Amino acid sequence: MNDTTPSKPFLEERQHWPAGHPPVKYGRLGVLLLNLGTPDATSYWPMRRYLKQFLSDPRVIEEPRWKWWPILNLIILTVRPSRKGKDYASIWNNEKDEGPLKTITRSQAEQLAARLSAHPNVVVDWAMRYANPSTESRINALMAQGCDRILLVPLYPQYAAATTATAADDAFRALIKMRWQPAVRVAPSYHDDPAYIDALARSMRAGLAKLDFEPEKIIATFHGMPQKYHAAGDPYHCQCQKTSRLLREKLGIEKERWLTTFQSRFGNDPWLQPYTDETVQALAKSGVKKLVLVAPGFSADCLETLEELDVENRHYFEGNGGEKFAYIPALNDTPEGVDVIEAVVRRELMGWLD
Repeated sequence: MNDTTPSKPFLEERQHWPAGHPPVKYGRLGVLLLNLGTPDATSYWPMRRYLKQFLSDPRVIEEPRWKWWPILNLIILTVRPSRKGKDYASIWNNEKDEGPLKTITRSQAEQLAARLSAHPNVVVDWAMRYANPSTESRINALMAQGCDRILLVPLYPQYAAATTATAADDAFRALIKMRWQPAVRVAPSYHDDPAYIDALARSMRAGLAKLDFEPEKIIATFHGMPQKYHAAGDPYHCQCQKTSRLLREKLGIEKERWLTTFQSRFGNDPWLQPYTDETVQALAKSGVKKLVLVAPGFSADCLETLEELDVENRHYFEGNGGEKFAYIPALNDTPEGVDVIEAVVRRELMGWLD
């Protein structure tokens, strides 16, 4: 046996270093769940820090720095933190003093760890692309526990450069600083994974069964992106459309009752269409009285679902003549949601995990 072969599921340190070499833990597998992020608090300065980090990302805003810097720093970061802070406060987990995205992602990681507990050499952790806990800090924590192989799992079912790619970029920036890097895999998107579609369908059936009405229309709404990103080759739009079609077919819902829309546009450029808010208002004005929204692109509920969909779009619908409205929650940390993450993780650990 040479020095690089572990004699147990994991070794606390190498046994054959030259005299005086510092001990190094190795031999474990790390699984790092990655999500977008949430501000550390809802007051002005934490919101400003969060928005600055998010909106300074060139993957998110693909504009020349000379053009975007003054708009961001002199206009947006002056007025937007207070307004968005109020929105975050309306959905804040006051018990834990954190955003719901952080609460849910932590729970997803804890449940995944419990499901993988038969493998003592696997360590599960979680991180956020923006704000805390940072990706770099959790990669370092995994390395400190002896994880010399790490699976990165961006919790975005559909691939987009502004989500999946920037999460990987952030991890790779952390690796640049390391003398001894771990071997790294990045889980691919799972927009058409049967486990994902099945979990969505089970969740939707349960959600629809709880309603006291039969929806006339169902909208599958996805986070939007500028049309120019799609034109540049981003596969996100196509993957959203496929997810929506597969989910509708799995549920056996006729095409006439099902719409696919895009939400959360920002700025003046045209984004992917049709827009969710405009569609909701148009349906209400056309006489639709009973409407359900579902957001299959979100692995966890957050500001864009809890406030924008369940509050803002409810207001649009009811304010224009609609009567019955429901938002069906994301998969979150439900058994169905963790089923999907576990299926992705077990598949991507093949060859590493016996």
